[in-house]
Amino acid sequence: MEKSEVKPYNAVQSKREQVESMFDNIAPYYDFLNRFLSLGIDKKWRTKAISLIESKSNLKVLDVATGTADIALEIGKTFEDASITGVDISANMLKVGKEKIKKSSLESRIKLELGDSQNLSFDDNTFDTITVAYGVRNFEELEKGLNEMKRVLKNDGQLIVLEFSRPTAFPLKQLFNFYFKNILPTIGKLTSKDPKAYQYLYESVQAFPDGQDFIEVLNKVGFKNSSCTRLTFGISSIYQSRK
Repeated sequence: MEKSEVKPYNAVQSKREQVESMFDNIAPYYDFLNRFLSLGIDKKWRTKAISLIESKSNLKVLDVATGTADIALEIGKTFEDASITGVDISANMLKVGKEKIKKSSLESRIKLELGDSQNLSFDDNTFDTITVAYGVRNFEELEKGLNEMKRVLKNDGQLIVLEFSRPTAFPLKQLFNFYFKNILPTIGKLTSKDPKAYQYLYESVQAFPDGQDFIEVLNKVGFKNSSCTRLTFGISSIYQSRK
């Protein structure tokens, strides 16, 4: 189900340019706000997603929209012989991520690169697994980004996507919408000085084709064996697919 495009700011810039600017603005506050606004549950969601990665020798993982490298770091700690590459369009987010990697002494196995998910710089069939945590709804062209990831994924390789979804059961649906629409932007405004960023979070979640709709998009671009696992009453979902 195709939905209208949502951008962070009302500007003539492309969605990609606006998302880059938004994350550059909030980078210094991003990790704190993630923990605070989710009450720490986001760490459990990421751990659950990483637990689905199939272990193998010389595992090569690409983390798309890596941000401050939370997923990349957790993968590096979990799989001791894995090499991880993280890509993101925000230089400021990557700067924070590189500092975290340096403190964790994982610089030899985790590399971060400035790059666009819709134009990846890697050869075909490079990675065993690709992860994306809370990034696909920010793609300017969703199908183009998914096709690029499929291109650089090895045959029968894993795609694991962690993304917000919309609860459907009463009263969680109503509470979720009120929190995301009213409380979260207010807190974001007070802390990050960029209220639009957290207003965009709500709007982008509403516009994203979650659940079965996203599985249909995955199938359309050629992924196979796609599935969806709902987390915490449907606030987030994990999608798994194969090339």
